[in-house]
Amino acid sequence: MSNVLVLKSSILADNSQSNKLVDYTIEKLQGDNIVVRNLAKDPLPHFDATAAIAVRGEPKTEEEKQLLALSDELVSELKNADTLVIGAPMYNLNIPTQLKSYFDFIARPRVTFQYTANGPEGLLQGKKAIVLCAFGGLYDDENLVTQYMKAILGFVGITDVQFVYAKGIGFGPEAIEKALQSAKEKISDILTAL
Repeated sequence: MSNVLVLKSSILADNSQSNKLVDYTIEKLQGDNIVVRNLAKDPLPHFDATAAIAVRGEPKTEEEKQLLALSDELVSELKNADTLVIGAPMYNLNIPTQLKSYFDFIARPRVTFQYTANGPEGLLQGKKAIVLCAFGGLYDDENLVTQYMKAILGFVGITDVQFVYAKGIGFGPEAIEKALQSAKEKISDILTAL
């Protein structure tokens, strides 16, 4: 049995194609220890100057201490996970702001990454990530969502990343059904190989 951290980030709830793929993945992972964090239903605070002070310095105010405690909780969940399953729909060419806030709260110097003479080094090696993407259009694999997810996961040391795409869902019901079926087949293949 492995520990799985699931991140949902779509604001569309049951109408979300990425959420449908996340739910399908959870169903297939029965028997694993699964923690689900729905970043749209229970959004994190916006990462502002107070949050930056809290997670990168010495928190002094009660608000800063609460934000550091939240960051510690998120980092602990991430450290405990063997595999991450991340729903990453494309909103206006990039990831949802809810997912961006999550990464802002977990990207912490000397906690999840460190700077070295050779550049940044991620401290969360040995984990796997499955990123479930839903795109309204037919974007190639070098889109901003894919590039950002590879970069930020690699920044914290997670380099074993596989992507599943449901592309062209903006073209209507038939396109959605076809995209979801193709994505579910890929998810099944990935999970079989885990």
